[in-house]
Amino acid sequence: MSELTHPENGKVRFELHISGEDYVRALESAYRRLAARYQIPGFRKGKAPRKVIEKSYGENVFWDNEFDALVQHAYSDALAEHNIIPELQPEIHFTAISEQDGVDFTAEVVTRPTVELGQYKGIEVERVEYTVTDEDVKKEINNRLEAQARTVSVDRPVQEGDSTVIDFAGFLGDEQFEGGTAENYTLKIGSHTFIPGFEEQMVGMNKGEQRDIKVTFPTDYQAEHLAGKEVIFKVTVHEINFEEIPELDDDFVQDTSEFNTVAEFEANIREELEKRAKENSKFAYENAAVQKAVDNAKVEIHKDIVEEEVDMQIKRFEQQLSMYGTSLKDYIDYAGITMEDIRNDYRKGAEANLKAQYVIASARIRINRDEKVENIISAKAMLFPDAYVCSGVTDDEFRSRYFEQCDKNKAFLSTLIKGSIDEGFNIIIMCTFKERKLKYLKYLSEYIFMEFGYPVYEYKEYSSGKYELISYNKDKVLKK
Repeated sequence: MSELTHPENGKVRFELHISGEDYVRALESAYRRLAARYQIPGFRKGKAPRKVIEKSYGENVFWDNEFDALVQHAYSDALAEHNIIPELQPEIHFTAISEQDGVDFTAEVVTRPTVELGQYKGIEVERVEYTVTDEDVKKEINNRLEAQARTVSVDRPVQEGDSTVIDFAGFLGDEQFEGGTAENYTLKIGSHTFIPGFEEQMVGMNKGEQRDIKVTFPTDYQAEHLAGKEVIFKVTVHEINFEEIPELDDDFVQDTSEFNTVAEFEANIREELEKRAKENSKFAYENAAVQKAVDNAKVEIHKDIVEEEVDMQIKRFEQQLSMYGTSLKDYIDYAGITMEDIRNDYRKGAEANLKAQYVIASARIRINRDEKVENIISAKAMLFPDAYVCSGVTDDEFRSRYFEQCDKNKAFLSTLIKGSIDEGFNIIIMCTFKERKLKYLKYLSEYIFMEFGYPVYEYKEYSSGKYELISYNKDKVLKK
């Protein structure tokens, strides 16, 4: 048995105990397996008593897999006992340890947010129709022409639309400011990548020319020490290039497509754009319906879940930056912001994304349950573990019992699995069952499908009693 308290909304604390007998058994098992690792003067290798080794190397020297398994077992039993579904890994704190009295410890864990669904069926939203215009077709043709453009180096002054390679260094007064310097930087004139006025003043520069360009940072610039300040950039031009765009004619069409004439090419582009417009209309309609269902729901998400999502998003951003040869620190220095600024920016999006995920998952489970229980009632058959129909039980009573049992099964099964994601984007779920629990294997597969929406398609059994369930999951890491 375990004692459960609620230190704060969305988090629970278990008071747990491991008996002295079980604790000593785990220590002795680890000792027999690991004793040979420790050399104690006066004893042959592996023959020193456990107490002697503990005195030399510390009392927790034999806290190994066996002890970890004891802790995990006590924690899992507590989750099942109180029907708690964890969302994050627990924080374990040991409060008392002795071979005579056993181990007392606490486990604090953030729980799965409770979703209070509003209306999610029969939602009506306005369908937006996208019309393909002649201008849309022309723009797409120009994009394809530009994609086939050839870069040509020229020996003339810089013009609008040219791609230049430059060095620049920014000065505030006589001091060179951080993040305002680069070498061999590629800048397209007219792209409006730089501060207003910078690119315009480069027009007319020649290859090898050096020029001081005076600009003023916007008053709302994110780097406060530069906002509204007048600065000078010392600029040197190394290369001037322009893109030579091909003419749209039958030769171009034949060289770059399966068509023979410009008319056929244009007709095909219009057909592609119209198909894309229909798909966008459908996508926007579905997104609007989902967003309305999300807006209608209430979800309280613990701050630790949000912060973990922010951590993941920042990690992805770091990976994107590394692909461009820069680091998060360099980005922060250049932008003149702090890590907390970045976290605040990501936090709002993380909260909205998480709410949408929980609402969608809850609605999907509700729909699956509703369909399943109605099938059971119609067929008077057992299609889910421990759900039952007996004479004298009304349909409404059965629905209530069924949903209650679903929650119990879900809480129990969630304690049996630990998930990870491999390089092939597969969920790998390791499960340990005692022999009497083998019947839960297929029910666990059903739980995974209902909870995460992906079917288990492969089982692997190991001599250790572990089972590996593999479920294809392209875009979500199982957080267990």
